[in-house]
Amino acid sequence: MNFKPSLSWILAVMSALVLGGCASAPEPDHSSRYTISQDRAPSGDFDASGLSDARPVYEKPRRAGNKSPYTVWGKQYQVMGTNDGYVARGTASWYGEKFHGHKTSNGETFDMYTMSAAHKSLRIPGYARVTNLDNGRSVIVRVNDRGPFHGDRLIDLSYAAAKKLGYQSRGTARVEVAAITVKPDGSMFLAGQPFVPGSSVSYPESRVVASGQIAPGNEALFVQLGSFSSRHPAEELLGRARAVLENPMRVRAIDTASGRFHRVQVGPFADEGSARRTQSLLESRGFSQSILLTDSH
Repeated sequence: MNFKPSLSWILAVMSALVLGGCASAPEPDHSSRYTISQDRAPSGDFDASGLSDARPVYEKPRRAGNKSPYTVWGKQYQVMGTNDGYVARGTASWYGEKFHGHKTSNGETFDMYTMSAAHKSLRIPGYARVTNLDNGRSVIVRVNDRGPFHGDRLIDLSYAAAKKLGYQSRGTARVEVAAITVKPDGSMFLAGQPFVPGSSVSYPESRVVASGQIAPGNEALFVQLGSFSSRHPAEELLGRARAVLENPMRVRAIDTASGRFHRVQVGPFADEGSARRTQSLLESRGFSQSILLTDSH
């Protein structure tokens, strides 16, 4: 029996083939998240001079982007419980076209033309005033991403923010990062001091590294930089830490079932916030293996 297909039957078969072809089409290669292997500045001459600072507003605490601890490239990082009082100095870098249009750590979309930043330990979203210590320029950015995870860099700014600070051509700059916190009533604080955008706020640099006064014999918080079976490497590490920090610090010898160990510790601290801020500062200065612990004073 000869079968003569109707026009409707032919159309139905063609439609099925087309749909099947779409379903079986190869997926794009997503083995790499980004289509550009090396980061770069946008093409053309982007003028950032008229770009306004980020405007700090109160935002309810969120879980997105604030998992703590978290691990990147085998290294563990801690997110601060609060940004209140945070101020630190270190190296700023910038990120641009490679990451433009991709999701940030809290699910927003990175835009290299806006005033934003990435930080390893500040809670996000948050705000910070970033000052280029070489030329005195300052900007306010919204921190909505994690990083930078290269070397001893403290913060990654968007390309636009870096250009406003005048270091986009060099790649990095020495900066001061001071957190801006906003209360539900709209009041603002810069590194713990009352703040109005556009005004200047002075605070002692030691605010970042200030430790608490704990009565001897009591338990207290310390930032531990390392623990060694012999005293010599512990003293060497202590010397390195004293070269970059004015906090009280010590080598504490402790006997355990595995033998005697020499702990290099910074502190004591009156509260976890102070300890976390100092830990972040130490991390920005190359002390990447620190832990926060409670020990006898």
